[in-house]
Amino acid sequence: MATGLLSSQLAHNWRRNTSAILGSAIIIACAIIVVFGPSLVAQNPYDVMQLDLMDSYLPPAWMDGGNPKYWLGTDGQGRDVLAAVVYGTRISALIGLAATLMSCVIGTFLGLMAGYFGGWIDAVIMRVADIQLSFPSMLIALFLMSAFGTGIDKILISLTAVGWVVYARTVRGSTLGERNREYVQAARVAGLRTGPIIRRHILPNVLTPLIVVATVQVGTFILIEASLSFLGVGVPVTQPSLGLLIKNGFDVLFSGLWWTSLFPGLMIMAMVFGINLVGDFLRDELNPRLK
Repeated sequence: MATGLLSSQLAHNWRRNTSAILGSAIIIACAIIVVFGPSLVAQNPYDVMQLDLMDSYLPPAWMDGGNPKYWLGTDGQGRDVLAAVVYGTRISALIGLAATLMSCVIGTFLGLMAGYFGGWIDAVIMRVADIQLSFPSMLIALFLMSAFGTGIDKILISLTAVGWVVYARTVRGSTLGERNREYVQAARVAGLRTGPIIRRHILPNVLTPLIVVATVQVGTFILIEASLSFLGVGVPVTQPSLGLLIKNGFDVLFSGLWWTSLFPGLMIMAMVFGINLVGDFLRDELNPRLK
């Protein structure tokens, strides 16, 4: 399978696309940080026993007054900014991935039900989707987080509630085109039940657009989570994500302590930039109408 993938047209086009290669390199670097992050830095920024207030607001190591121990400086709690960015990247990336997976599963299921059965099931699901789409995603997520409270589990629920709609609408449209195809009708004539028909025949043929949607949505969820944390209704202060790190640095940004918010912001920018580059490449390659 790996050999076939490497020799496929998709892999060939990827090797000739500089933007896709750059995006993939950024994503791989972020994946290394997510998986091996704790072993890459000396300090655990979430362990108060390792923090020293005497080291608060030290500038980066290349500036006057910097400490070589802290390459990117420290924040107001004496937390190593580099270590905080590494740990914050893990939280932001895992939230984005987990929320995307949950949204994809729920939205795909509802989209299959709406597209295959039609009738009142389709009407109810699509009307709920239409109502939700009439409000900005950020507003819905902010309202849910204000109601539920802070916490990683709460933000996953909020992001899932925001993100399922795009999958449901995408899958519904594809299912409407597939449910009357000859192979589906042949499966019905052969006596195959509805569940196996949807699972074996329709679902594999609607997965292609979902790959593109899911790729882009990871970056979108990272930005939404960062915005919620910046507003103080995201992750708890004991496990700050990149958004909360930016918020902590923003409070002292105009005091010349720019490094406390700049580096977390650059990390968010890099992650979303890499994800969007790969998402654009997949969109162009997997959508035949763009050929």
